[in-house]
Amino acid sequence: MEHRTVRMEEMKIREEEGKRRLEGYFSVFDQPYEVVPGWVETIAPGAFDRALRSGQDVKVLWNHDTNIVLGSTENHTAELREDARGLLGDVEINENDQDAKNAYARVDRGDVKGCSFGFEISRMEESWDEDGTYRTRIMEVYPLYEVSPCTFPAYAQTSITARAREQLETAREKLAKAQEQKRSQWREKMMARLKGE
Repeated sequence: MEHRTVRMEEMKIREEEGKRRLEGYFSVFDQPYEVVPGWVETIAPGAFDRALRSGQDVKVLWNHDTNIVLGSTENHTAELREDARGLLGDVEINENDQDAKNAYARVDRGDVKGCSFGFEISRMEESWDEDGTYRTRIMEVYPLYEVSPCTFPAYAQTSITARAREQLETAREKLAKAQEQKRSQWREKMMARLKGE
């Protein structure tokens, strides 16, 4: 499972018909995100469409903690949808759950402004800039497991970041092999021409 952790856009609280809710954008389209230094990623509009249409249950967790479930799309205590800007979601606060009330209070006071989501990439484009920057564009997320308000939008020592560094190195190795193969083919072509073949 992949994770991306960013600052949540327009995170806010609201009260409606006596029910308190947290809402905001868990992902914004076409916003550059530095996975690790040297790797920049964006998410394409429509990337969540298949996951949302599938009807699969997506949990809203607190800090990816599966013991603290704030809501669920399956039982309609959470809602996720795409608009032109990104993945917008909201979750109804369970007034009988102290963890949910604590989460609401932390966001209300502005102590927590980050978010993250757990997912698999089913379709992606990749390219390299001339300066060596690796660029990926997520075209489709499937499945989408969870979204989380989270305390630290980026933390360099996590196992997630270590895995991302390994992926970047693998991508660099693939690029180097492809470039060497092109050079080798060019050399063979030139040698054949010199020999009059």
